[in-house]
Amino acid sequence: MYKISDYLDLSHTIAADLFEAVDYPWEVLPAIGDFIKKTGPTLDPEVYDHKGDNVWIAKSAKVFDSAYIGSNVIIGPDAEVRHCAFIRGNAIVGANAVVGNSTELKNVILFDNVQVPHYNYVGDSILGYKAHMGAGSITSNVKSDKTLVVVKSEEVNVETGLKKMGAIVGDFVEVGCGSILNPGTVVGRNSRIYPLSSVRGFVPADSVYKKAGEIANIE
Repeated sequence: MYKISDYLDLSHTIAADLFEAVDYPWEVLPAIGDFIKKTGPTLDPEVYDHKGDNVWIAKSAKVFDSAYIGSNVIIGPDAEVRHCAFIRGNAIVGANAVVGNSTELKNVILFDNVQVPHYNYVGDSILGYKAHMGAGSITSNVKSDKTLVVVKSEEVNVETGLKKMGAIVGDFVEVGCGSILNPGTVVGRNSRIYPLSSVRGFVPADSVYKKAGEIANIE
């Protein structure tokens, strides 16, 4: 039920090879930094500028002067990184993606056309093609008791072995404003999360998450 192809279209990320080496999507999280260090020098210098400290930014990307870009970062063609965005490091921002004002990224992969446009925090997470996080929605990536994250569903629980894991968000998912995706959340492709939701565990594809225990199929 956590098959990568059920959530993510790997033709819409520069990091496709990274996923092909694992069974579960969250297994790529510890490898993002090394992947960037390896991949960056191979990028076409006609397309990407090397900005130092393992940072590669596409020439066609728009990065506001007030944005902070840490180390180990790839920003794809035609992406937009807006005012006071804070990209701490180990981040892949896909083509045509939007990283909004005061949004913070840390150890993430944003597939192409992802939008995190307003006051979002996305940490230790993967957002699939055309996923969108509403204003103020965040991923929570560490459990309050600091134990390892377990991905839970009614059918099966999977131990990740990770202390830090936010969410795996499938292609075309819409996350409502002010929502929290708790550690170990996995959201299937095409699903929708109601605003102001606190989401934990597994949300099936093609679903509407209204609240805990109330998930409907998209009609």
